[in-house]
Parts: sequence; C-alpha cells; structure tokens
Amino acid sequence: MPKIDLRSDTITKPTPEMRQAMATADVGDDVLGDDPTVQALELETARLLGKEASLFMPSGTMTNQVAVRAHTEPGDELLLADNAHIYFYEGGAPAALAGVSCRLLPNAHGIFTPEILDQYLRPADVHFPRARMVSVENTSNRGGGRCWPLETLEALGQWTRERQLRLHMDGARLWNASVAQGIPEARLVEAFDTVSVCFSKGLGAPVGSALAGSAEFIQRARRFRKQYGGGMRQAGIIAAGALYALQEHRARLSEDHANAQALAEGLADLPGVDLDLSGVETNIFYMNLGGLSGKAYQLALHEQGVEVLATGPNAIRVVTHLDFQSAQVDEAISRMRNAYLGLKQD
Repeated sequence: MPKIDLRSDTITKPTPEMRQAMATADVGDDVLGDDPTVQALELETARLLGKEASLFMPSGTMTNQVAVRAHTEPGDELLLADNAHIYFYEGGAPAALAGVSCRLLPNAHGIFTPEILDQYLRPADVHFPRARMVSVENTSNRGGGRCWPLETLEALGQWTRERQLRLHMDGARLWNASVAQGIPEARLVEAFDTVSVCFSKGLGAPVGSALAGSAEFIQRARRFRKQYGGGMRQAGIIAAGALYALQEHRARLSEDHANAQALAEGLADLPGVDLDLSGVETNIFYMNLGGLSGKAYQLALHEQGVEVLATGPNAIRVVTHLDFQSAQVDEAISRMRNAYLGLKQD
C-alpha cells in the first residue's frame, strides 16, 4: 500500500530538474563572498520581496532568530501571536540567543490587529522591558494556514512606524499567501522592515531560507549569521536548489491549495469532527476530533499508510505539498475516513 505523507510540506524530495541544477551549480566560498549561485539567489529573493538585500541561511529558525538579534538588544521585548512559530517552535531562542522576552498576543487564527497591540504595549517605564519589535507570521502555521489581510499588514506598518518599533514577517509560507490572495510578495511585505522566507516548505527545495531587508540591516545580520554558525562555504550546491524552486515552483502552489480544499471537503462531514472549510485558504488545515485522541488517530492512520501529525489532545494537522498529487486525494480521503470511523466504533 503506497504511503501518503501529509505531515508537512518539508518532507518533499528534490525533483530531477532541481537535482540537475544543484549538481551543475557554480560555487565558491560564500563566507568570503565568492559563491555566485548564492549571490544570484540572494539578489532574486530581494527583488521578489522588494528589499535592498537578502541573506541565505540554512533554516527559517536561523533567519527569524538572526532578525530578532539584529533588531533588538538583550532585555528588549518582542510582541507576537501566542501561537507564533518564533515563540512556539524555535526552542526558546529569543531568550536563549538574543536575551529578548516575548509578549504574547491573543489572535484569531494567528492574526492580530493594532487594537490588540494597543492593549499589550507596555508604557515606557524602567520597571518594564522595552518593546522593540513586532513579528507577524504569514501564513500562520498554527492558525491553519490563514493569510493576513493586506489592510491589516499595512495598518501594522503604520502602527509600528509611529512608535518607532521594528516590524518583521516570518514569511516561511509567504509564497502560499501571495498565490492564494493574488498579491505580489513585495506588496505583502512593503510595510515590513525585514522578512524571512523559506525555500524548503511549499517550494520543495531540500534546505534553506533567506532574510531580506535594507542593505545596512543585512550587513549587520551577516555578523549574527556567522556568530550563530550559519556561515557556509560552497553553499551554491544547496542555493541552486532553492533558486530553481523559487523560479519554477511558486505558481504551482495553487495545486497544493486545491488539494487541501478537496481533502477537507471529503472529511468535514465525519461525525464529531470540527473542520471549518471556509478557513482552508492555503495548504494547511486542522481537524478537531471532538472526543477522539489526536495521537490515537495518528496511529490509526499510520496503519492505513497515511502519515499526519497530532498537534493537540484532540487534533491533527494535514499539509499538502509538491509530492502529494491530485490523483491521491480520493485515496487519502478513503483511508482517513475508514481510520476515523473505525476509532469511533471502538
């Protein structure tokens, strides 16, 4: 029985064309500024995002944490959603690496407004940490792949500028938001000082992320990349995969979104399942299983040859991606329904 893997969009394998691009990449020592393929990737990323420069790094965690460190000083405070990747999935790095505390904001599917920030921004007082930075995650992973409205992003930009705060976007899946909303990436991040983007999720590259911003900021970030161990030598081999993905795989993200919608439609009527079809905007959705255990359902699906991740006591996450084809949708629905109904009977 062929396995169907819906755990994450990070599980994809490089396509033959991507492997060829990597195998023939022109390389040099990137720490010394000599790798032409890395340089090409950084220029193209900055162009797409409408920023002056970008910096290639091994992971999105590193790009986010270098941004935090470069925007702040120890003792500062970062404001972000209470389910944000930077806080939830990056090992406590703001505190460990930058000495920064996190002010956690209530949100709707990962999205908050200036009105929320007004309530949580501390007054200037020597007793309190100094607010220095606001971070947005677009799309929101734990928010179910939701896209931030452009007008909210613009309002946040105005709010932070008025208060002289820095605004960062964790745009690991910004490419998905751009395709889903039909808005160029540069427009979505126009109000932001910095943006982190990932090549190894929806775009299907084997590794790599980039941080973009002003030329001055990226020069400062380069120091912290080195300090955090992110300086790479002949990195053009992996940068070539990322550059190929950036040029060839962005438009096809709409296929992943359509497959996620079709999967969700085939599962939403299961008894006891809470699945908001209107919220399936990109390639991620969550199933709340009512009284059933998320871990038990994950194990039951494993027996059916379907891999997912339990994300809570009674919830699982489903993620479509480059290696999951539309021809597999009906089979995935059948196996997932059978496993669920079997658990309900037990």
